[in-house]
Amino acid sequence: MIQNKGLHVGIIGGGIAGLCSAYYLRQAGYRVTIFDQNRITDGCSFGNAGMIVPSHIIPLAQPGMIAKGLRWMLRSTSPFYVKPRLNADLVRWGWLFYRHATDAHVAQAIPALRDISLLSKQLYQELAATDELSFGWQERGLFMLYKTVSAEHEMGEEARVANRSGIEAQVLTGAQVQALEPQVRVEVRGAVYYPGDAHLNPAELISSLISWLRIHEVQFVEEAPVTGFKTENRRLSSVRTNRGEYPVDEVVVAGGAWSPELARQLGFFLPLQGGKGYSFMVPNLASNVQIPAIMLEARATATPMGNSLRFAGTLEVAGTDQTINMNRVRGIYESIGQYYPDIPVQMPTVDRVWKGLRPCSPDGLPYIGRTGRFDNVTLATGHGMMGLSLGPATGKLVAETIAGTSTGVKLDPFRPDRFA
Repeated sequence: MIQNKGLHVGIIGGGIAGLCSAYYLRQAGYRVTIFDQNRITDGCSFGNAGMIVPSHIIPLAQPGMIAKGLRWMLRSTSPFYVKPRLNADLVRWGWLFYRHATDAHVAQAIPALRDISLLSKQLYQELAATDELSFGWQERGLFMLYKTVSAEHEMGEEARVANRSGIEAQVLTGAQVQALEPQVRVEVRGAVYYPGDAHLNPAELISSLISWLRIHEVQFVEEAPVTGFKTENRRLSSVRTNRGEYPVDEVVVAGGAWSPELARQLGFFLPLQGGKGYSFMVPNLASNVQIPAIMLEARATATPMGNSLRFAGTLEVAGTDQTINMNRVRGIYESIGQYYPDIPVQMPTVDRVWKGLRPCSPDGLPYIGRTGRFDNVTLATGHGMMGLSLGPATGKLVAETIAGTSTGVKLDPFRPDRFA
């Protein structure tokens, strides 16, 4: 750790983006305080699927997604749902999503997502090589499993896009998939295999980061919603919470699905909706999945974590509503046997279901960088379903933005003011 600069950075939000920002800022010698409206252990990242996915270079806003979403919304167990409500922010978000669901946007987004994802994987590898953090790092790749001809065609095209973009993708038959999964039966037509992907245990990662930050004197102000800011010209000079006012030199907004409210307090509009997802664990399996997988038609995931297996899925665009819709959970449960028929899974009770809100931007790209309204405010939010995957890169880019240095990853595609 270099000599302390003496500058104090206040980070609003204790999810993976906030914690990674704190880690790299502390490494650079800044004093850091993390503010969170809940306990620091209640964040969205704990129940994450745990996948690190440089393969995910195509943004959520893409051609055909709106039509798929409309079809899915007609089924109560479907993987996608928009909660109907009269809300101006939701309407504008939907309009911007529609505007960006184009081939031109996808072409522009691919290199940006590729570069930040590869940086994040590299940083995870560096973190795993040290003895400071422990998070069950595994580099076994990722299966995109499919059962239908239409999905095979769709995944074949995505594999071609990935290979042209420098991300290795292999198209496998069902027999080839089974050969790579010796412990469990897999019933699929085939898969695209991304050998460069990885996975980890999210709960171990978050706990390990929190422990490291506490040891290195990062202050945590928990159960303290931010109620306002003190401003002086184009700078914030303090963060106000229900537990008092804290002077700061820099502010990082990493509030996840609650970031739009923080933006409103700062006087600007941030298009972002919470995308609710669910997960549950199947523990103590004698025979387990070896390679993490996305069950394509079901839009559900399976990630091995030791001798347990985490299933996750769904995307409910529901603002900051955190109620659990068991019909959506049932959709995940009912899909498992179609791909892994021999894994003993029971429909979980509501108390065994984890839920979390992913902050979704309308164009599928995160918000990282300075806001034009203030000279000392940096955003780190809007990662959608890739928050864990992009956590270290986001933290590194935040630290470099504040320090005025650069890794070479261009931040222009992620600029917070791009919809202003």
